Amino acid sequence: VSLFGVETTEASRKTLTRLRRRIGVVYQDFRLLDHLSAYENAALPLRVTGRHEREYRDDVMELLQWVGLGDRVQAKPTTLSGGEQQRVAIARAIASDPAVVLADEPTGNLDAENGAKMMDMLDQLTRRSGKTLVMVTHSQEIVSRADRVLRMRSGRVVENDSPGTGGLPS
Repeated sequence: VSLFGVETTEASRKTLTRLRRRIGVVYQDFRLLDHLSAYENAALPLRVTGRHEREYRDDVMELLQWVGLGDRVQAKPTTLSGGEQQRVAIARAIASDPAVVLADEPTGNLDAENGAKMMDMLDQLTRRSGKTLVMVTHSQEIVSRADRVLRMRSGRVVENDSPGTGGLPS
């Protein structure tokens, strides 16, 4: 696998760490830390890089406001709905300004209405900031929104299609 022009199988640990920092991840099961607030979860990728909170606080607060959680920044994940937890996960994935956002079944734990809202939000967040969004999904509804679709079977690409329906970036 090559990421950003670097062959990952030959990269040093230091190089792999730098590459990982250029990727945001939205997990199907959110992967929020229960003992941290929504704000602290969203800010985590920035915090682990050693940056001072004063450098990113306003950006994270703005991001949480944008995803509709401005009034829930101190809430713990256990007090948030599934949709709210997914929005925190999206904010966390975008907070570090990654070049690529990977989303694993981002609507898998949501009802149809919240799933559609989540897709709209991911689409807007990645497009407005020029990010590439790569998604894994079984949802034909999500697939129909994509600019490019790669179908896989047993770990191999079996179809490469560009439906051009004007959805998610390729």
